[in-house]
Amino acid sequence: MNNEIFSRIKEISNGNKYYILTMGCQLNENDSEKLAGMLEKMEYSRTEKLEEADVAIINTCCVRENAEEKVFGKLGEMKKIKEQRELIIAIGGCMMQEEIMRDKINKSYPYVDIIFGTHTLHNFPEDLYKVLEKKKKVQDILDIDGQIHEGLPIKRNHTKQASVTIMYGCNNFCSFCIVPYVRGRERSRKPEDIINEVKTLAKEGYIEITLLGQNVNSYHGREDYGFAELLKDIDEIDGIERIRFISPHPKDFSDDVIETIKNSKHICKLIHLPLQSGSTKILKEMNRRYTKEQFISLAEKMKREIPDLKLSTDIIVGFPGETEEDFEETLDVVCKVNFEQIYMFIYSRRHGTRADKMENQIPEEIKHERFDRLKSLYESQLPENNSKYIGTIQPILVEGLSKNNKDIYTGRTESNKVVNFKGKEEFVGQIINVKIIEDHAWYLEGEITVV
Repeated sequence: MNNEIFSRIKEISNGNKYYILTMGCQLNENDSEKLAGMLEKMEYSRTEKLEEADVAIINTCCVRENAEEKVFGKLGEMKKIKEQRELIIAIGGCMMQEEIMRDKINKSYPYVDIIFGTHTLHNFPEDLYKVLEKKKKVQDILDIDGQIHEGLPIKRNHTKQASVTIMYGCNNFCSFCIVPYVRGRERSRKPEDIINEVKTLAKEGYIEITLLGQNVNSYHGREDYGFAELLKDIDEIDGIERIRFISPHPKDFSDDVIETIKNSKHICKLIHLPLQSGSTKILKEMNRRYTKEQFISLAEKMKREIPDLKLSTDIIVGFPGETEEDFEETLDVVCKVNFEQIYMFIYSRRHGTRADKMENQIPEEIKHERFDRLKSLYESQLPENNSKYIGTIQPILVEGLSKNNKDIYTGRTESNKVVNFKGKEEFVGQIINVKIIEDHAWYLEGEITVV
C-alpha cells in the first residue's frame, strides 16, 4: 500500500466527506468497511447523506436483477448533484467485473469518475488520487484472479460484531450463479493472518465474529490445515464469545467440521446450510453436486451429533425447468428438516450463467405463486418453533434500541432469533440472560433475569 498517496490526499481532503452505498452480501459489506477505512485514513469523514458527499461510492452486487435498477437510479441522483458542484463518483464491486455492465456505465453514465473491480479494491487511494490531481477518469479492473492483500485499513460498522473474510472466490460454478466469474477462483488467507485479525478484534472489545467466504468449508490455509482446524484455533481466542460463519456448501460439510462445532465453546449452534432446491433433478441442473436424500441425511446427522442445533437455509423458487413435482420436493424437504430460518429467492436470470441459456424458463406468475406457497409453509412452522423458546433463558447480545419502540431494547439469541425486552443503555454490546415470555412470530419478547 502506497502511504505516500495517503499523505498526498490527506493534504487536500480538507474535511471532505464520503458516502458509500453497499449492495449484496456480507462480503460486499466487508469490502465497504475497507473502503471506509482507507478513506478515513485519508481524513475523509463519513456521511449518510448523499447530498453532503465529496466522494460517492456504489459497491455493487450482481446476484439479483433488481440490483441493476437500483444502481442506475442512484447514479441518476449522483449526476444531479455533480451538475451542481464537484462530486467524485466511483462504482465498484461484482457488477463491474462484468464487461457488459462496464460498457453500459461507460456509454450511458460517462460522468462516473472511477470504475473498480473486486480484485483492485486495494488500489482505491491511487485511483482517487488520479482523479483529484490529474483530473483523469480511471478504470481499474483485473480479469484474472486477484491476489490477497493484507493490512488494509478498515472502519467497522459495529463495535461488538465484526466480519472476517477467510477466503475469496469460488470453484463451484453453480449454474445460476455469476460469483465465480466476478470473484474469481478460491484463494484462502493464511491461518496466521486470520487468527491475528481475530485476536486484534478481541483486544478491541469485539465479542462476536462472522467468518466469511463464498464457500467457507472449502477453506485450506495449508495442506494440513482446513476449516475445522481454523475453527478450533479461533474458538480458543480469549474474548470472542460467539463465532458464526457463512456460507458453507453441503457437499463439503465434513465430519471433522461437525465434530469441531459439537465440541466448541463459542461456535453458534445455528448453521446456515443452503438447500437451493429439494428436487434432485433440479439440483443436478444447478450443479450443486448433492441429492435431496444426501441433504436430508446431512441435516439429520448434524442435528443428531450437535445438541440443540438449528439450521437456516437458502431456497430458489422457479429455476428453469422446475415442475410442480420438483417444487413439491422442495416443500417436502422444508417439512422434514424444519429450518429455523429460510431465505427465499425467486430465480432471476443472470447474463453469463449457464442457467440463463436454459430452455423452459418459468413464467413469472408461476414463480410468485410458488414463492407464496413456500412462504406460507414456513410461516405455518413458526409458532411451533418459537414455542420451544418460551420459558427458556437465552443469552442475548444486546444490539441497541428497537427501531419501532424507543422504550424497548433488542438483541439476538445464539440461533439469531430477534428478542425485544426492557433494558438499559449500559447493556448494549453485552451478552445478558433474558427469559423468553412471549412469541410474536417474527420476534420474541423477553425479560431480563440476571444483571
